[in-house]
Amino acid sequence: MAEPADAPVLEMRGVGKRFPGVIANQDVNFDLKRGEIHTLLGENGAGKSTLMKILYGLYHADDGEVRLNGQAVRFQSPADAIAHGIGMIHQHFMLVPSLTVVENVALGLRSGRGPLTDLEKVAARIRDLSEQFGLHVDPAAYVWQLAVGERQRVEIVKALYREASILILDEPTAVLTPKEVDDLFAIFKQMAADGRSLIFISHKLHEVLTLSDRITVLRNGRVTGETTPCDTSREDLARMMVGRSVKLAPDRDAIAPGPARLAIKGLVVGGDRGVDAVRELDLAVRGGEILGIAGISGNGQRELAEAVSGLRPAKRGRVEIDGTPVDLRQPKAVRRAGLAYVPEERMRDGAIGDFSVKENLILLNHGDEHHCTRGFLRFGPIGAHCRKLVGAFAVKTPGLETPTKHLSGGNIQKLILARELSAVPKVLIAAQPTRGVDIGAAEYIHQRLAQQRSEGTATLVISEDLDEVLALSDRIAVMFEGRIMGILPREGASRERIGLMMAGVDPDSEAVDYCPTT
Repeated sequence: MAEPADAPVLEMRGVGKRFPGVIANQDVNFDLKRGEIHTLLGENGAGKSTLMKILYGLYHADDGEVRLNGQAVRFQSPADAIAHGIGMIHQHFMLVPSLTVVENVALGLRSGRGPLTDLEKVAARIRDLSEQFGLHVDPAAYVWQLAVGERQRVEIVKALYREASILILDEPTAVLTPKEVDDLFAIFKQMAADGRSLIFISHKLHEVLTLSDRITVLRNGRVTGETTPCDTSREDLARMMVGRSVKLAPDRDAIAPGPARLAIKGLVVGGDRGVDAVRELDLAVRGGEILGIAGISGNGQRELAEAVSGLRPAKRGRVEIDGTPVDLRQPKAVRRAGLAYVPEERMRDGAIGDFSVKENLILLNHGDEHHCTRGFLRFGPIGAHCRKLVGAFAVKTPGLETPTKHLSGGNIQKLILARELSAVPKVLIAAQPTRGVDIGAAEYIHQRLAQQRSEGTATLVISEDLDEVLALSDRIAVMFEGRIMGILPREGASRERIGLMMAGVDPDSEAVDYCPTT
């Protein structure tokens, strides 16, 4: 008997997966129809990745079943899933930079010429796919020569070349400009119109509402609801993810910013690849202001933050805090001048995983007279201080002696924020402050940053999440190839304008039309 025309091409019924001490998925039902874009939405740890790894053959389900086109399947490996028409486009590209596009696409595939790969035939097929879906990929180009958006297109071509009818899209927009996201979404919609079925995984709510046909929300390994963009809103989706109402933008008092507390003048900083990552950069942040820096990863943001905080040597330039020059060669001197730093790599640069919560909270000031007398730690005052910080910053931990590595990402980030803000800084640099944390922790972190603004702190927020930059900032500076392309007031900053600047385009140029197409 033939399947109905609208029958699901994929069904996951009653799927469960357990790890020691953790239930990752419990009785999850999920289906996908032909030509549909179905989003899987949830916080970190909600079970999205586990569910997709079961589908892609990386894990085996403990309970339930997976059915493709009405037939029960159990994949033993990703190769097995690929053979059944399932492809996955990973957040972190799975490409070999030293090989060409055509070599990357052909890698691991059988050739009709036996031991010799027929690259001419592969290249011709790549050109056909590029023409069909508007992917614009040069088969002869080396991957290392390609921009980030072009590498993303190569990943899509790889999946299409393998004739995938179901595509799993794992945070595919994480490193793209808004214009590149728009282009990518047009490709995804064309793929769906062509009859392919897409599973979209993202934490960016506006993208979910823009792209999806249906949305399934997971929380704590269970499905909490299914909806469509027409029947929901960002606030509703956030509530389904967290289980309570969430403020997507913090409350902000009307504040008249004071004089510049952080001044960066002519800063030049070398990168890890032997070229300058920050180039003659000038920037000022005023007291009672949040200045957001937008930009694609790799345009000098990390090097800027590390140089200003004294963790990376600067070739030239100077930094002043409250008008006084700071010796960037001495991180301790920078901190004593009144600068606090929340780094983007929290477990590499912000905390020591094997140290306890208490030890990380006093990591930078354990020698202060309040914590130490004649070389001996004062455990009573230290304990009281740490309990106060844990309570004030809502750090969820079994105890002060718990190893920090056992905390969730959001609680580790709150711990670092508690330590840095306890110093009552004049200047705060927060790099990727909510990367990898759930929406509830992100809400709390945004509130604390807004509170620092009201207390007169000059705050520099560096983020690749444009929604975050727009929600927090009073002014927005856009970085491209180590330089500031321009600084926009919050009221005059549109997603299209910022997106052009992130790509190195001057939006005020008469040669540029940046009006979004309808």
